[in-house]
Amino acid sequence: MAETGMDSESVSGSLADRLNHLFEVIHPAGRRPYSNEEVATLLQEQGGPTVSGTYLWQLRTGRRDNPTKRHLEALADFFGVPVAYFFDDDVARRVGTELDTLRRLREAGVQHIALRAVGLSPKSMNAVLGMIDRVRELEGLPPTAQGPNSAPQGPAAQGPDAEVPAAQEAPEGGR
Repeated sequence: MAETGMDSESVSGSLADRLNHLFEVIHPAGRRPYSNEEVATLLQEQGGPTVSGTYLWQLRTGRRDNPTKRHLEALADFFGVPVAYFFDDDVARRVGTELDTLRRLREAGVQHIALRAVGLSPKSMNAVLGMIDRVRELEGLPPTAQGPNSAPQGPAAQGPDAEVPAAQEAPEGGR
């Protein structure tokens, strides 16, 4: 990933840093980031203000740093962030943390695991989390940090050595 000087710990970045961070992180899965020309075209197709790829390049390089309110609103809407992201450090810090999580998920290739977990019961999800913790331990990786709203229950909360109830274990030879 290219370095923009913008991450969740360093959110006092310029408008250019914050805009570049959005370009780097927010794009459809499985493809490269949007180009300036693509965003300019998509903004106009979505009924936003007319901007050129050159103007976006100027904003992203710091050659222009005072866009109109309408341009900021259109960019914020396009990238799905609050407009305050561009000028409020607290909002930028919160959004930056969320964007860093999105980037890590994309880089780690965990989408296929997450999609396969859709619909599992809470009990089964706890079993899966416990298995992931155990595999991390076997590979010598540190335990994952748990956020205030993501504390697991069941085997995952008990640590990697917790036993999974027999009803949740895979039969011999897999499923």
